[in-house]
Amino acid sequence: MTPIGENAASYFVDRHVACAYRDNPAFIESGTGRQICYAELARQTGRMADLYARHGIRREERAAMIVLDCIEFPIVFWGSLKAGVIPIPLNTLLASNVYAAILNDCRARALFVSAELLPVVAPVLDACPHLEKVFVIGGERAGIHLGFHEEIARSQSRDPVSASADECAFWLYSSGSTGQPKGVRHVHGSLKYTADTYGAQVLGIAQDDVVFSAAKLFFAFGLGNGLTFPLSVGATAVLLAGRPTPESVCAVLRQHKPTIFCGVPTLYAAMVAHLESETTSGMPALRRCISAGEALPEQIGTHWRNLTGCDILDGVGSTEMLHIFLSNRPGDVIYGTSGIAVPGYEVRLVDEAGAEVDRGGLGELLVKGGSSASDYWNLRDKSRATFEGEWTRTGDKYQKTQNGRFVYCGRTDDMFKVSGIWVSPFEIEQALLTHPNVLEAAVVAACDAEGLEKPKAFVVLKPGAAGDHLAEELKALVKERIGKWKYPRWVEIVPGLPKTATGKIQRFKLRDARRG
Repeated sequence: MTPIGENAASYFVDRHVACAYRDNPAFIESGTGRQICYAELARQTGRMADLYARHGIRREERAAMIVLDCIEFPIVFWGSLKAGVIPIPLNTLLASNVYAAILNDCRARALFVSAELLPVVAPVLDACPHLEKVFVIGGERAGIHLGFHEEIARSQSRDPVSASADECAFWLYSSGSTGQPKGVRHVHGSLKYTADTYGAQVLGIAQDDVVFSAAKLFFAFGLGNGLTFPLSVGATAVLLAGRPTPESVCAVLRQHKPTIFCGVPTLYAAMVAHLESETTSGMPALRRCISAGEALPEQIGTHWRNLTGCDILDGVGSTEMLHIFLSNRPGDVIYGTSGIAVPGYEVRLVDEAGAEVDRGGLGELLVKGGSSASDYWNLRDKSRATFEGEWTRTGDKYQKTQNGRFVYCGRTDDMFKVSGIWVSPFEIEQALLTHPNVLEAAVVAACDAEGLEKPKAFVVLKPGAAGDHLAEELKALVKERIGKWKYPRWVEIVPGLPKTATGKIQRFKLRDARRG
């Protein structure tokens, strides 16, 4: 097949057919052992255009994906790009009513759904008038719905359509850490831009790497880790369809021996606790570990390095920017910071009036780079507030140190003042995590008897840890480490914290009950 125009699928899939490694596995499913090589991936994705044509799905129309991390995910995603159809990967852990809202918002005409997830979405399909075709992946053919494998087998392979780098390629729905998900629209050129910047210049991915991303493919972070970066160099990606628990992730790391592992802070924290309980540790194959989604606590990074011998490159990305644009680097890791700008991106801090913030000051992080989304679908005011010319507002509060590194302080909505001074919830959370009994912590503002805002901590204990007298210990710990006025006035022990499927703590849910 000959690459046509700047269709991203031509670069990430079809060009590998002419390479010596064309028969090497592009994807391996952990658990089932299924594989697909680069040559076969090109053939299968080429059939998607014919599948769409036979079912009347035209270029620029939308196809939603509620698909587990399996081989069919890249076939549908890249095949849709080849056809000029817009794939929209959706969170696989949503409730039925949320799927209905998103399907109606994006007006998808086709839906690809894993058989295991069909029972969740099936009850609301009749409430989605734009949806005409449902393709079920795996399992038995489901009555009125179409079997994906049967339909793809009947299709003929076609060349990718010509596409501009600036043409809309796919949508992602934001993870909703602060509310209702938003449709984020990305162009073909954004995928290669992230591969050429973070993938090549920070991650340093190579053709002989094996990559495993515990962050799922529907998540912008996972899409880059498990789909874009491996295919940019002809590497292999390991896919895990199930939930990434410490046990399941460690099993993948030991069975498939990936050289690059991609996780989120909450998973790293749980894995550290798991590895500490084992008699053996270390992952000798690992040469790179990366983290995003939320800032990585210093304690977790240090413990992980001691247990595995591999540093975690903590970085910052967003659905709007598609992947990481601010990061620590190999050989230049300072835990507790988000590092410096990834080559190809510019970042700056501004105050509430939009003025530049000097080093040492606190401000909102803005970023400029070629992977920025076009806009939010059907949210004009929100698009204008977020995408300011070449700059994108992240909604994150940061400080820039004297040596130029960036320190995360919290989401704009999470920050609050105590005695007239800004407080960073993340700083308090990091202090709480230094206690040996604490697994996770989240801090929000709560009102005291006088109606003044003070820190309140929600704490998850490690398995088997005792919580007796812990509240007073934690208050004293915070006073000692970061300042007497920052200590949490209330400490509540909870079994778990509310999170998005991508691991971000939803502090806005904890703020719903503000009084301690």
